[in-house]
Amino acid sequence: MKKSKVLAIEALGFPWKTQDPFLFCAHHRDEYPMGDANLGLHPSDRAGRNIGQDFTIKDGFRMYHGSHIPGFPYHPHRGFETITINKEGFVDHTDSLGAAGRFGAGDVQWMTAGKGVQHSEMFPMVYEDQSNPLEIFQIWLNLPKASKFVEPHFKMLWNDMVPIVKHKDIEDHTTEVHIIAGNVDNKRAPAPTPDSWAANPDNDVAVLTIKMEANAKWTLPAATKENINRTLYFYRGDTLKVAGERVEDYHLIEVVPNEDILLENGKEASYLLVLQGKPINEPVAQYGPFVMNTEEEIHEAFADYRRTEFGGWPWQEKEQIHPREKGRFALYANGEEEVK
Repeated sequence: MKKSKVLAIEALGFPWKTQDPFLFCAHHRDEYPMGDANLGLHPSDRAGRNIGQDFTIKDGFRMYHGSHIPGFPYHPHRGFETITINKEGFVDHTDSLGAAGRFGAGDVQWMTAGKGVQHSEMFPMVYEDQSNPLEIFQIWLNLPKASKFVEPHFKMLWNDMVPIVKHKDIEDHTTEVHIIAGNVDNKRAPAPTPDSWAANPDNDVAVLTIKMEANAKWTLPAATKENINRTLYFYRGDTLKVAGERVEDYHLIEVVPNEDILLENGKEASYLLVLQGKPINEPVAQYGPFVMNTEEEIHEAFADYRRTEFGGWPWQEKEQIHPREKGRFALYANGEEEVK
């Protein structure tokens, strides 16, 4: 009897279930309305919400921890990495190192928290005369014990740096693959931050976003290393066959890593995220924004944060944003600035 290439199929929750070396994955889709003069939401759009803890979709969007501007005001991290993939809208970044940026559709921010950093991720309503839809993924990638106290670092992977594979099947249906980490069809993603688990090719980390036209077929190539975890997140579409098994939308699929996986799409366009990597296989102690190996290290992280605030907050606002006209840019801690 032939063994299935599909190991598990589960409905998606919030956040999405992940496998080592990944810790967390959330998909945010918010249909924000027109903004006000200060790049926030009008009082009428904020009414009736649990401001500061608004995670319930109302009128198509959430405020998250924001009070006037949606997003995540400054907060600390230690011991892991954040990968923020932007599909639509804008994200304004600031951090305790003095770094800042604004990134938009197709851009990816990769941040290694390491020994400790504070950062803010706000969603500015840059348009006063039209809606401000936002779609992002936030992914947490763990760091091994040996790297949990590296220096914090953030890097932009701009949309023109992210390789795209466009595949047409025998019936001329297109599948488009954006390679944020890893290698597909001899196209390799740009390097991540230097101390990332993904920086070592032996860890075979891959982060892909996939769009399949209706009825498209495409084969996800096998991982290049042994003992890899691989999960597909089918978050929008109708139905999809994964290695011959029918899957409804909004499900995750864990698959064997060392074989090609044929994807056969249904009658609507389908969208997937793929996360794969070699597991770190170390104990995980997590409490809120800190991810260490032991409970004692978590207590130490809180004590260190209370004492040092991981460098403090050099910005005027907790919900720091950039001027409307600023455009996409990255200001790094060393003073270098990229403008897109």
